Amino acid sequence: MSKTIPFLLLCALFLQLVSQTAPTPTSLRISLSHIDSTRNFTAIELLQRALRRSNNRIEFVKARMTSSEARVKSLIHFSGGEYLMDLAIGTPQLPYSAILDTGSDLIWTQCQPCLQCFPQPSPIFDPSKSSTFSELSCSSSFCQDLTNSSCPTSQCQYYADYYNGASTQGVLATETFTFAFGSIDQVSLDGILFGCGNRNVGANFFNSSGIVGLGWSPVSLVSQLGSGKFSYCLTSFIDSNPTSHLLLGSLAVINTTSNILVQSTPLLRNPYYPNFYITLLGISIGETLLPIPKNTFVIEENTGSGGMIIDSGTTVTFLEQAGYDVLKQAIQSLVSLPLADGSSLGLDLCFASSSATPPDMPDMILHLDGGNMTLPRDNYMFFDSSSAGLFCLVMAGNHGLSILGNYQQQNFQILYDVTTEMLSFVPAQCHLM
Repeated sequence: MSKTIPFLLLCALFLQLVSQTAPTPTSLRISLSHIDSTRNFTAIELLQRALRRSNNRIEFVKARMTSSEARVKSLIHFSGGEYLMDLAIGTPQLPYSAILDTGSDLIWTQCQPCLQCFPQPSPIFDPSKSSTFSELSCSSSFCQDLTNSSCPTSQCQYYADYYNGASTQGVLATETFTFAFGSIDQVSLDGILFGCGNRNVGANFFNSSGIVGLGWSPVSLVSQLGSGKFSYCLTSFIDSNPTSHLLLGSLAVINTTSNILVQSTPLLRNPYYPNFYITLLGISIGETLLPIPKNTFVIEENTGSGGMIIDSGTTVTFLEQAGYDVLKQAIQSLVSLPLADGSSLGLDLCFASSSATPPDMPDMILHLDGGNMTLPRDNYMFFDSSSAGLFCLVMAGNHGLSILGNYQQQNFQILYDVTTEMLSFVPAQCHLM
């Protein structure tokens, strides 16, 4: 039975493989859709579903962080996502949708023969019908040198499990992938390394057939393209314009007018966990700097806990509890509405409103190392004018980890430069991009 490939060893050994098989750097523009965008949900139902997934995701991350095995256990770290991209695999092309995830690395999809698979909306990929599919053999230096790899036949197998009970197992292979499938910008690339999963278990893959990882590792799409950077611009998933965009390669630049200042902050590497971390120094509401205790959001040197990650797959922003408590009190002091029960949404602070318009609120400013992210009201408060009449803070408290969620990232162009290890961002009208 195959065993898990240690993450750090895989990264080191994969460098040689990448130099032999990776395609030349290219530029891609890919449309993204929210996973619930094709279903007839109300605004409050969309938020409710997204927040439920966010809570499941952070519980998974916390479980991984508290496990002594987490630092070496798995190549893949995933517990659900929020945005889908359309692509195609093989020759002839088989279209499918995959979850975009900045918190994982490997590209993988379900494959025939399907010994154990979760339901997916498109046909399962059959590698025997593709003329460009190529397995990695056990004679390859990559597979031979891997500790705890499995070669019951001539195949180089992979296995990864997750702390939410999901798992994937299959063969490592290369294949032709077509990105931005169905658009005029589609690009086909040969020799993309991916996991061809024959045994896949999990309930958090929703309308997808696999994952496209954009993480630090050499197996991620960004690393395989050789571009070293990517950018996305997320529209509000509860409005009438659900299409967002992902840009890779030379297209991953921030174009702005001279009167809008691009902000930047370092991307941090946590030696224990592979996510993209940033440094949150403090929070202001309007011109008032909140009295959050110093070092509330730092990474603990000995354990790797704490800090803040930026994540496309989590909706709500989670703040270390000590910081959240101060923020919650400040929001309550600004809103002259009666408190309401937001437990049906999974939110901690809601107000009851009978108005057709939300109350005015000052900007919230996230003070980052080197730059500030200024959030207008609609990037941190949710207003529902239906019978529920709720006005809610789309943030929550947590112990051990803070996450900058995608609700707060909406209508910002965000650029990850993995080569220089910098994150840049600027307000944008994402539906016009």
